[in-house]
Amino acid sequence: MPGSLLGNAVTRIEDPELLVGAGRYVEDLEIPGAAQVVFVRSPVAHARIRSIETKAASEMPGVVAIFTAADLDLPSHHGLFTLNEACARPPLATEKVRFVGDMVAMVVAESRTVAFDAAEAVEVDYETLEAAVDPEDALAPGAPAQFEALGSNLAAVMRGSQDDPLEGAEVVVRGRFENQRVAVMPMEPNSIAVVPGSGEDLYDVTAYASTQMPHALARLLSEVLGMERERVRVVTPHVGGAFGAKAGLASEHTAIVGAARKLGRPLRWVESRSENLQSMPHGRGQIQYVEMGLTREGKITGLRCRIVGDAGAYAGFGGALPMATTRMMAQGVYHIPKIDYEVAVALTNTTPMGAFRGAGRPEAAAFLERIIDIAADELGMDPVEIRRRNFIRPSEFPYRTLMGPSYDSGDYEAALDRALQIAGYEKLREEQAARRARGDHLLLGIGVSCYVEVTAGGMSSEYASVEVDEDGGATVKAGTSAHGQGHATSFAMIVSDRLGIPMDRIRFIQSDTALVPRGGGTGGSRSLQIAGSAVDQAAEVVLGKAKLLAAELLEANEADIVVGEDGRIGVAGVPAKALAWGELSASAKEAGSNLAAELDFEQPGATFPFGAHVSVVEIDTETGMVRPLRHVAVDDCGRIVNPLIVAGQQHGGIAQGMSQALWEQFVIDEDGNPLTSTLADYEMPAASEMPSFETDNTQTPTHLNPLGAKGIGESGTIGSTPAVQNAVVDALSHLGVRHVEMPCTPERVWRAIQDARSGDGDCWRDPPAIFEHLPSQAGAPPVGEKADI
Repeated sequence: MPGSLLGNAVTRIEDPELLVGAGRYVEDLEIPGAAQVVFVRSPVAHARIRSIETKAASEMPGVVAIFTAADLDLPSHHGLFTLNEACARPPLATEKVRFVGDMVAMVVAESRTVAFDAAEAVEVDYETLEAAVDPEDALAPGAPAQFEALGSNLAAVMRGSQDDPLEGAEVVVRGRFENQRVAVMPMEPNSIAVVPGSGEDLYDVTAYASTQMPHALARLLSEVLGMERERVRVVTPHVGGAFGAKAGLASEHTAIVGAARKLGRPLRWVESRSENLQSMPHGRGQIQYVEMGLTREGKITGLRCRIVGDAGAYAGFGGALPMATTRMMAQGVYHIPKIDYEVAVALTNTTPMGAFRGAGRPEAAAFLERIIDIAADELGMDPVEIRRRNFIRPSEFPYRTLMGPSYDSGDYEAALDRALQIAGYEKLREEQAARRARGDHLLLGIGVSCYVEVTAGGMSSEYASVEVDEDGGATVKAGTSAHGQGHATSFAMIVSDRLGIPMDRIRFIQSDTALVPRGGGTGGSRSLQIAGSAVDQAAEVVLGKAKLLAAELLEANEADIVVGEDGRIGVAGVPAKALAWGELSASAKEAGSNLAAELDFEQPGATFPFGAHVSVVEIDTETGMVRPLRHVAVDDCGRIVNPLIVAGQQHGGIAQGMSQALWEQFVIDEDGNPLTSTLADYEMPAASEMPSFETDNTQTPTHLNPLGAKGIGESGTIGSTPAVQNAVVDALSHLGVRHVEMPCTPERVWRAIQDARSGDGDCWRDPPAIFEHLPSQAGAPPVGEKADI
């Protein structure tokens, strides 16, 4: 058999269909008789619903029905996960609305135009209530409560040991960091088309949904609506981006399925862009108070992090992410002998929070890499050197962190060394110094970040099957659901490598619960390591069957049977004694068998990819404008199957992470009104605003799966954001600037320069009263002047 295909750059086989415009999304599907759905959404952030008048709207020509919560009587829930059952979300608002965009009613009409007009005609009488928008203010005494039965806006709390992690430190630095709220912004908004079944149909409901997790959506729909799981079918056509926001069950899904079953008619709903911006769950949303203790030589002695997480209007999956930030990832890549943490999750009158590429891990890297840069500045050290002094070493893996996770493998310094080499770090520092010496108004900033993240955490099992067909090709099925990740290419490479069948003869089936019996879907950077390993093992079983059959047909010893260079199965060294895959498959079927295998691969633990990024920016001190010049990323995702796909994931992640650092923020005023609910207001960058990314990899295989692979889908997002933010601060550090909040807009940068010149650069404030029960800090060393931000 020829050398391994794995590790080579193979062009993606799924792209031509999309490039020629043959992709089919939910809105493109031909569904006879489908009516259109438009939701009536609240224009106020917090109010009691006095009445809903639908009579005039329902009498408009073309209107099929109008439903309120009382008409559908659907249970409350929240996506994949409800953090606090007392704060679950009703699909349609019942007594109160809790954010601008909360759904009050749904209009079903023969056309979308009619549905929009009817939605405008629905009259809702609101008793406006005071809104709680800022998560810290929402936790203050006397703040207007979202759920009166809860007694406050505190949805959840998580505490660490409450021992003093700063005791014995020679230097303490501290910082207050805002990881701002951002919109997820997939190219295709949320959408679903539902076809209800009759009593004679195999399925009670068939849903065509733009989702990351078809099987999870089917399961959740059956649970919430009281249907038998086997009678719910979910089909996912092409998906135009998801990034975490299309995982699980949206409230709109529940309402539409409930209405379709009640009407006995197909329904379709596709978000508008402004509806998507204000209603699809947002990402990030943390306020982080971080203190780090060190020796004067730069060795970390302890870390305390206190985080206020913004859950938005209902306590779902997004509200739990600050806990992953602290409890899972606070230690990062460093030796930190003592860590304490506390998380308070606040309910606010804003769009509910959810997963966004990285989901809890970028937030951890952001605060850790900022505080270590502040420590380097306080100690007068190069930010690279302080990192080197604190890295977990390769000889220590597998390494169990103070927080509990066990890092499988890593070589953090190797990734940093490679990134610095590519960037030409020393020459960049020389150029920076020269500009400063000349008094240039265009300053150079160099930002470094090192990170570790977790992939396949809590989702460690996946289904796959491989079957050789009578035409000599093969069919692969997997329980993941690709929407741009390149699964068809990667899985075909694995099967071709094992069986010698050309990639263009390998068919791929996914994203239909009627054709694939089970699956975990796509999320958490799990697909290649879990589903790819399942495909690999299924192909190995098929190969074993084929060898046994070939040995019987060729009257040879099974141990002598190999896959030849021409892809046929035969006796090693005897090309004449070989059979094509089609011949073997036909022989197997004649004998009442097949060349097929299906199985579930279960990985014994999560994997922990890592990397190092170097960002180079230029800042105009006269305007505050930041221009990214270069971005170097060295990301380690274990063994690489296809470097072309890995580079594509790196590029996409870097773009999103850089965009958060410099441009993106979803802004809501003090009354809860969204100010950035269209693309005219929300700062989405164009490709022309990005530099060319310089990506590379180290490869440190994991022992947890046969491929040695870890995830790569979110790594670029995690490493890029703090590198870019650090670069902005680094450019201005000689002026006395110690921190610039994200996004680092021209106004914020310009004001930071002016504040530093006037000696007013202190942006630290004490954490909110919710954290007052932490142990006294008496006896802790004084905070350095420059570190007190």
